[in-house]
Amino acid sequence: MQDKIKNLIKDALQNLGIEASEIALEHPADLKMGDYSTNVAMAIAKNVKSNPKDLAKKIVTEILRLNLDKYIEKVEVAGAGFINFYLSRKFFGNSIEEILNQGENVGKNEILAKEKTKEKIMVEYTDPNPFKPFHIGHLMTNAIGESVARILEHSGAEVTRANYQGDIGLHVAKAIYGLLKNPLRPENSGHLPLGKVEEGGGESVSVLAQHIGKAYAEGALLYETDEAVKAEIDEINKKIYNRGDEKINKIYDWGFKVTMDAFEDLYKLLGTKFDFYFLESQMAPIGEEIVRANMGKARDPEHGRRIFEESDGAVVFKAEKHDPKLHTRVFITSGGLPTYETKELGLTEDKFRTEPNLDLSIIVTANEQMDYMKVVAKAVSLIKPEHEKKMFHISHGMMRLSGGKMSSRKGNVVTGESLIRDTIALIGEKMRERDWDEKEKSKVAEMVGVAAIKYSILRSASGSDIVYNVEESISVDGDSGPYLQYSFARANSVLEKAKVENILPDPHAFPGEVFEVEKLLYKFPEVVLRSAKEYEPHYIANYLIEVARVFNSFYGNNLIVSKEDKNSGYKVALTFAFSFVMKTGLYLLGIQAPAKM
Repeated sequence: MQDKIKNLIKDALQNLGIEASEIALEHPADLKMGDYSTNVAMAIAKNVKSNPKDLAKKIVTEILRLNLDKYIEKVEVAGAGFINFYLSRKFFGNSIEEILNQGENVGKNEILAKEKTKEKIMVEYTDPNPFKPFHIGHLMTNAIGESVARILEHSGAEVTRANYQGDIGLHVAKAIYGLLKNPLRPENSGHLPLGKVEEGGGESVSVLAQHIGKAYAEGALLYETDEAVKAEIDEINKKIYNRGDEKINKIYDWGFKVTMDAFEDLYKLLGTKFDFYFLESQMAPIGEEIVRANMGKARDPEHGRRIFEESDGAVVFKAEKHDPKLHTRVFITSGGLPTYETKELGLTEDKFRTEPNLDLSIIVTANEQMDYMKVVAKAVSLIKPEHEKKMFHISHGMMRLSGGKMSSRKGNVVTGESLIRDTIALIGEKMRERDWDEKEKSKVAEMVGVAAIKYSILRSASGSDIVYNVEESISVDGDSGPYLQYSFARANSVLEKAKVENILPDPHAFPGEVFEVEKLLYKFPEVVLRSAKEYEPHYIANYLIEVARVFNSFYGNNLIVSKEDKNSGYKVALTFAFSFVMKTGLYLLGIQAPAKM
């Protein structure tokens, strides 16, 4: 319908001898002001030396003369020259029928399918490091990355999910130092001996991973405060690199498996399954080879600008020579070690080797990594110009608790894992009185807990900082993920009742009035399209809250299932349409929709 109206406006302008390259079409905030609105008359009036309102009237006259679409009921001028379009009752009935026919495919589009070939897109996100806790930041990038991946798939792309993890580095040495000083004992190891990890993960693996996290925290603190410990950890770090110490190798292999298995448990809970795992240890030599091969090479011989050059024994990239907004970064230290930047170069190269026909590589990271990622991107553009337009960076802000203290219910610093498990536990407590099977209660508590956190992250535009209020996030009455789930479950209960009463959905049995919820449901494909084009899940999250509120108002003001009501079949059809839109929208946010709550 958007395209139809835009073409109608273009044809009307053409008949008036006016050309307009871009026509802005929006939905008025007040539904009483129409279903679509354009300011085209105001935008071009000055160029054609006309009064905006008078020009708008001429455009409307032409539109009414040209319009043969049964779905456009009325077109009128408003305010200083806006043109408002009102869609017909038949349009809304037809839109409900279309949603019923599409089912959970509602909102699908093919903008990322080129001539029947799907665009190949790799999305890299989450990126927790073995031997370190799964932090809040990892939770944020996981929520954003998974949602973006699903939205792009819904828009015709072939998406692969990638995870990049730091399996080497000083953080590993700090954790191993802590483990050497505080070895696992039965009382704090989940009764698992060193070297053995319980098959299938679960609570025991989580306990072990938490112990490793505490060991890391201890090592990290002492590294900054005790010179003797610092020297010891630096020595452990060398042994990790050269694999020359059998005891350290054993602890390393065990700790790597424990933390990676614990991460997998969290991915399963969050609804993510990765296709590729890239490790720093494998990317470092690839990146170093690229840097060494591009030492002193001039990209711009006329101005003598070079890619990598030596500086005080280190290898640096003076990015400000190529872009004054950037700065110098070290790629190989004076000690000969590759930095994060060099590993990122290796990662970029390996991604395009792994997926040779990759159309786009998307990376999701925290805002604080933006500066160094820009420098890496500039280096890539000079070394491999063909990759430059195939890379896109999404960043996210910080999360803090509304009370300001990032501590868990047990008094520990909040990690991503503890936030998930604490939220699920809190919901479990609220569900304690439900007369449900314990397994069912546990499953729903997990779904609702994940929804509470993910929605809190995704309702804001990428890059925004987030204040997380636990009580508000789990409320079924407000701006929350559980509220969306509850709205879906409510619709589902109505449909169950309709099934018992044998009232079938009938999209043709509509009344004369147009329900407000109908005026939102047809917009879902437009919202998905915009989210895909801008890589922004928050459009879907905000739309779902709006449509849920309007549906709940419809539910409260109407008897939907009634054999005495000749329009009941339509109201049931509308409820079906809402349930399809809500379930699909939640899926695109990475959230499950429980049938009952």
